[in-house]
Amino acid sequence: MHVADLFGRPLGNLRLSVTDRCNLRCLYCMPEADYTWLPREQILSFEEIERLFRVFVRLGVRRLRLTGGEPLLRRDLARLIGMLRGIGGLEEIAMTTNGVTLAESAEELARAGLDRVTVSLDTLDPARFKEMTRRDDHARVLAGIEAAAAARLSPVKIDAVIVRGVNDDELVPLLTYGASTGAEVRFIEYMDVGGATHWSPERVVSRAEILEAIGRALGKAEPVDEGGAAPAERHRLPDGKVFGIIASVTAPFCRRCDRSRLTADGLWLTCLYATAGIDLRGPLRAGASDEELAEKLAGTWKSREDRGAEERIALRERSAAATPEELRRDPHREMHTRGG
Repeated sequence: MHVADLFGRPLGNLRLSVTDRCNLRCLYCMPEADYTWLPREQILSFEEIERLFRVFVRLGVRRLRLTGGEPLLRRDLARLIGMLRGIGGLEEIAMTTNGVTLAESAEELARAGLDRVTVSLDTLDPARFKEMTRRDDHARVLAGIEAAAAARLSPVKIDAVIVRGVNDDELVPLLTYGASTGAEVRFIEYMDVGGATHWSPERVVSRAEILEAIGRALGKAEPVDEGGAAPAERHRLPDGKVFGIIASVTAPFCRRCDRSRLTADGLWLTCLYATAGIDLRGPLRAGASDEELAEKLAGTWKSREDRGAEERIALRERSAAATPEELRRDPHREMHTRGG
């Protein structure tokens, strides 16, 4: 069974947050001093996750991405991957990680059935990394990228959030580093979502600016036209290097978005910018059948008309999407809770 929303977008891709905890404090995601965490008793068990995901697959989901917080903080994650790998119809299991503990677990994750990883790396400068994350783990992240490549969790991708005046001078070095490790770099516009409480339009380095800066240094990049629902627009340089840009702020891809998100405590979000979601943990623990869960999911998706990023770009005055007080009242609005 396949379901489509009001714009004809299929339910094809699920981002599953397995924990809201993170071991970094990146300035564009978790800039505040204190956070409200999800109660541990509300976190879905592996068995609950597996059952819900089987229902999602019945409705057409074929690609799964494990996220957090930092997904490697979830104990026995390889066991969950093995459980999900056994679900028929699933084409891919990927994971987004900050890479801090990836070197220690890459081989185990690959054996369990993980297909590929995306590692967040915003700078090649250890001192700048410490400023951006408030942690001194730069060398561990680089080791994690190398371990992922060795474990053939490929194609390895590197995500770099570019913030004006912070790391916008590292576009070319990051591309060079990615090529040296066999990884594809994706530059992400600084987004006004979740806990980006310090966001302002002036701090966004746009897709156009990224392309211009790279073009001046390395030659004009030509678009790689692939179609599909991937968030990154890919470009190829004259020397063959390919990189991506995720331009959710200045050039949203809402019209082709097939993604939804499930938080670690079972809240289903049909848009990254959604301010509310659908509780699946409640019905699941109350004894709902698979058919009842499927009906709830299908009915919600068929009525979906989310265009969160497009609506944000249309605002006359644009600022951070939520205040620290609002985030403390509703931690589900945090990016580290709903998953990247």
